[in-house]
Amino acid sequence: MTDAAHTGKFLHPRLLYTAFKYTVYFLLGVDTVLFFQEDLAASAETFGGDIGWGNVVEAFTAAIDTAAWLVLLLLFELETAVISDEKLQGGLKWVFSAVRVVCYVFIVWSFYGYVAKYGVVTDISPFTVADVCSLLGGDWTWVADLDEYPPLDPESCALLQGRELLQINGTHIIGTREALDAAGRLAIIDILNSGTWLIIVALLEIEVWMQLRDTLTERLLRVSKYIKVVFYALLFVCAIYWGIYGDFLDFWDAFLWLVAFIFIEMNIFQWHEEVEEAWEAEQAARGT
Repeated sequence: MTDAAHTGKFLHPRLLYTAFKYTVYFLLGVDTVLFFQEDLAASAETFGGDIGWGNVVEAFTAAIDTAAWLVLLLLFELETAVISDEKLQGGLKWVFSAVRVVCYVFIVWSFYGYVAKYGVVTDISPFTVADVCSLLGGDWTWVADLDEYPPLDPESCALLQGRELLQINGTHIIGTREALDAAGRLAIIDILNSGTWLIIVALLEIEVWMQLRDTLTERLLRVSKYIKVVFYALLFVCAIYWGIYGDFLDFWDAFLWLVAFIFIEMNIFQWHEEVEEAWEAEQAARGT
């Protein structure tokens, strides 16, 4: 086999792997736009036109959270697979650190937004009306999902007629107890998912920090892997819950994020192996 054929055979799977990885990252960018559209529609009902800096994260929690995570993901990709250790110094290191801090501010703020959203959908009171269809043509909407509050129409008012209804306080949103309980459970899953990702990314940051300082050992990497498996399993459970009780976008996004961070985990393992191999080669050269 010629050198060219051998090289082509070696590169072909790697190119496919790289193309697949960056396709996943691109799809997460598409999700960011879709979440913004979803948040925009939902916030129009829950906050009306009264959206300012004080509640912008509550109104656009999913979009801001996804955008911040996407930037953070790309930083991890650059650090663990694209830019060499020698170049991750000086001004570039400080730029990465500054961007990372901004991302974490928005991620933690988004976690607060998920908690606040749970407070919104659980702040309810009984709603009584003789004829639900008499509300048609007004500002009233109904709870179809955690982030879906479509206007009342003849079909939905017939569906709600004669049911026990509740109103989200401070809004014109009504729904059945079952629908609002389901929305509350989905809000809890949002909180659980967001908090779990914060723990995982903290472990990843520690690994990257130690690797850059040549203090990440095989034992520490193995222990960290076992700990993260538990949290990744919890995220997988959240994804399944969204797939069953939520909407497809939530499930699809959760699946993509799991795949994306599997790539980061693989990057870190490969990075560590390359550093170890370079160290062993240096020691062997010194011994000769």
